[in-house]
Amino acid sequence: MSSIKDILIEMKNLSELMVDLAYSAVLFNSKDAANEVLKLENKVNSLNYEIKKQSLVAARSVEDAEKLTALLEIAEAAESIANAAKDLADIVLKGFKPHPVFKMVMEESDKMILNVKIEETSELAGKTLGEIFLANRTGMRIIAIRREESWIYGPDKHTTLYKGDNLIAKGTAAGAELLEKLASGQISLDEISDVIDEE
Repeated sequence: MSSIKDILIEMKNLSELMVDLAYSAVLFNSKDAANEVLKLENKVNSLNYEIKKQSLVAARSVEDAEKLTALLEIAEAAESIANAAKDLADIVLKGFKPHPVFKMVMEESDKMILNVKIEETSELAGKTLGEIFLANRTGMRIIAIRREESWIYGPDKHTTLYKGDNLIAKGTAAGAELLEKLASGQISLDEISDVIDEE
């Protein structure tokens, strides 16, 4: 059984991921991404129920209850964030097209979301995120990977990238341009290092 602390960490990570995934669902009109948001929301709801259950068992005094109340409020806030992300995903699932202003707002944001496919000629194929230091080289953080019919959330340094993977990444406009070129095979990892050195 996970501890209350572990459950809170997972809720925080999942709700954060859901927001990014929901924005990408609206931006790219992706029903697949929107459906994943709904699945994650169910998981967050289950975790919130679990944390309430464990808190009731753990509280042995008024002082314990007061301490646990603060944690329960954090869990409720994480669930509220997850519910808001679900509302965004519902826009896509109901078939509403995003207004052009939404795309403009996303492009003007200091952080942008990119959906890019790894082509056969890309150096990324067959390498782990730890090998290529993608976040350091491009400023783009991979938040999810769509591989055929499955999803990988919050990939880490051990996650291997494959030809045909769709990467959902978050970062700067300049980083997005570099990642697009890398994924398409237009430039190599060494060339990216050269670009950064010149800047």
